[in-house]
Amino acid sequence: MWSLKSRLMYGMISGMTALLIGFNLIVYHIISHELFSQFDASLKSAANLISASVEQDDKENKFDFEFNIERMPEFAGGKKSAYYELWSSDGVPIRKSPSLGNDDIVRFASADKTRSFKSFVMKNGRPVRAIAISFQPHIENDSNAADMPHSLVLVVARDTGELLEQLRFLKYLLSIASAGILGLAYAVAGIVVRRGLAPLGTVAEQIDSISEDNLKSRIAGEDLPDEIVPIQRKLNNLLERLQASFERERIFNANVAHELRTPLAGMRSIIDVALTRYRDSEEYRCALSESLSVVNNMEEMVSRLLMLARNESGQTALTKEQIKLAPMVDKCWEAFAGKAAEAEIVFANRIDANLVCKSDAAGLSMIFSNLLNNAAEYTNRGGRIEAAAQKTEHGIEIIFENTGNQLTQQQTQMVFDCFWQGDASRSSTGVHFGLGLSLVRQMVELLGGKIRAEVSNDLFSIHIYLPLI
Repeated sequence: MWSLKSRLMYGMISGMTALLIGFNLIVYHIISHELFSQFDASLKSAANLISASVEQDDKENKFDFEFNIERMPEFAGGKKSAYYELWSSDGVPIRKSPSLGNDDIVRFASADKTRSFKSFVMKNGRPVRAIAISFQPHIENDSNAADMPHSLVLVVARDTGELLEQLRFLKYLLSIASAGILGLAYAVAGIVVRRGLAPLGTVAEQIDSISEDNLKSRIAGEDLPDEIVPIQRKLNNLLERLQASFERERIFNANVAHELRTPLAGMRSIIDVALTRYRDSEEYRCALSESLSVVNNMEEMVSRLLMLARNESGQTALTKEQIKLAPMVDKCWEAFAGKAAEAEIVFANRIDANLVCKSDAAGLSMIFSNLLNNAAEYTNRGGRIEAAAQKTEHGIEIIFENTGNQLTQQQTQMVFDCFWQGDASRSSTGVHFGLGLSLVRQMVELLGGKIRAEVSNDLFSIHIYLPLI
């Protein structure tokens, strides 16, 4: 996997290379086309001049030039030689320039029967470009137009060595210039990319300086590019969540230690008292019974903690089926009916007997049992507990309500936190652990639902929203 710097450098240099190649091709094509156009124009002028000077003697059927073409320097031979050769329409050679010597120009016909250009290499190895034109010669004594000969073919060629050398030099110049530009672009791109990525290095240093001991630190957003600001914000949000998570873990560990220390201290006190002197079997039995009660409470707390851990790690298996809510609530209430009767608490199940929800039976049973146990524990003497349910647009709303509320609206936001208890003195430590509603919230969320708590005067209610399927 390439680094971000390498990707940016590769992209910039590749783009610059593609642009330079395209630019060079365009420049070369334009200049080459212009040079050849000028070269062809000079060829055309020479061909027109020669063809205009050709005349025919109608008596002797001979061809001659009105002026001596051979005296022109380029047709006499030399380094910058030019060539011409004249043929009759049937291909019989008529005349050629002295510069050709024993060589001949490649004869070719014009495509439009007037003029045509062609590049080729002479037998002497010189590259040339030629023009072929078809024309009617001038008749010296034009008395009988019917005796006019067929058209002649004239090919005029010039050495293109100098022109090709110029184009080669142009290629070389463009290549050298492109290489220099690419080298300079690479250096500039390196500086620009390095400076552009510098804020990432600054952010990395700030992240490296953050540890679990200083999670309150945040990544500064001053002078950061707009592209990095969203990352900085997301990282700060992540740090806030981590800080909150570490704080919850710290509080959780402190609460676990407190909840375990109190019953252990009580059990140790029981054992210490029992060992102060020899006692009869009944006294030892009583001490062991009290210790067993403490152990059972501790075991229940540990079981709930394990259930919380399994739910958080997604190890709880769910099996959804059609469940009638009213009968399940009645069955769960049976375990607490005796304790509620002693406190003269009235329970009313107002859920429609035919209301069905597709969910996990064990999960719903745990939810209902914890909520009813909590209600039976905190409802005032002679109070009431009610269960109700109704269909909503997106699912089913189940409500558990009890009297005897002593919580404020602000405290209802914390009832689902682990080990939270409404009694700030925690006088019920070892009896109530503050884990029941935490388990309820976890299970509701595992079932795809939501839960919230409300208070109104002396009423405390839990609202559960579950999907229909």
